[in-house]
Amino acid sequence: MRKILLTSAVIAALAGSAIAIAGPTVNGQAISDARIDAVVKMMEAQGQPANPQARDQVKDQLITAEVLRQEAVKKGLDKSPEFAAELANMQAMALANRLIKDFEKANPVSDADLKAEYDRLVASVPETKQFHARHILVKSEKEAVAVIDALKKGKAFDKLAKEKSQDPGSKASGGDLGWQEAATFVAPFSEAMSKLSKGEVTAKPVKTEFGWHVIKLDDVRTQRNVPALGEIRPQLTQRIMSGRIEKLVADLKAKAQIQQ
Repeated sequence: MRKILLTSAVIAALAGSAIAIAGPTVNGQAISDARIDAVVKMMEAQGQPANPQARDQVKDQLITAEVLRQEAVKKGLDKSPEFAAELANMQAMALANRLIKDFEKANPVSDADLKAEYDRLVASVPETKQFHARHILVKSEKEAVAVIDALKKGKAFDKLAKEKSQDPGSKASGGDLGWQEAATFVAPFSEAMSKLSKGEVTAKPVKTEFGWHVIKLDDVRTQRNVPALGEIRPQLTQRIMSGRIEKLVADLKAKAQIQQ
C-alpha cells in the first residue's frame, strides 16, 4: 500500500500535477488516509492491534459510513436541529480531548514529580507494627511446660521446634512464623506475643484452639504497607496528570464568563 502511494506521488510530481493522493472514494467523495490513520491511532490507544488487517477493516467501516452519510444527506437529515446539536457536541468533545492531549504532551510527569507524589503517599499511610515470632505447638500443657524447662536449661529454640512442634507449617524452619501483624494470629496467641520483649519466650504455655504454644519473639518492627514506586508508577503518573488536568479545567472555568 505504502509503496503504491509513494510511486503515485512520484508520477504526479513528474507530471507537474498538484492533485493530492487520497484514500478510497465513494461516489467521488474521498476518504483520506488521515481519517483512516485517526481511527487506527484510537485503536492503538485502546490497546487494540493496528495491523494491516485492522486497517483494512477500518477502511471498510469508513466506506460503509460514507455510503450511509451520503444517503442521509439525500434525505435532508443533515438539516435537522438534532443533527446540528449532535455535531456541535462531538466537535466540542473532540477539541476538548485534543486540548487535554496537547496539555499532557507539554507537561510530562517527571521522575522528581513521581518521587514527591510517592513520598506524600507513603506519609499518608499509617505505620503498622509487625512481629517476627517463633512457636512450638504441642498437644498438652504438660508437654509445653517441659519445652519451657528445656529452653531454660539452654536448649536451642529452633532445635526444640524441629523435634517437638506439631505445626507442619513452621516445624522444619525451627518454628519460624515470619513477619506478621498481631491480628494475623488468634487472640490468646497475639496477646501473649505482643507482651514479649525482643528475644523473650513466654514464661507459661499459651492455649489456643490448636493446642498449647510456647512463643519466642525474635524481633519487632513498624512499617508502612506501600508498594514500591516501580510497582505503582503508572497509577501515580495518571494520578498526578489527572490532578493537573482538573486544575487546568478549574482555572479555565474560573476565567470564563459562564451563565446558567
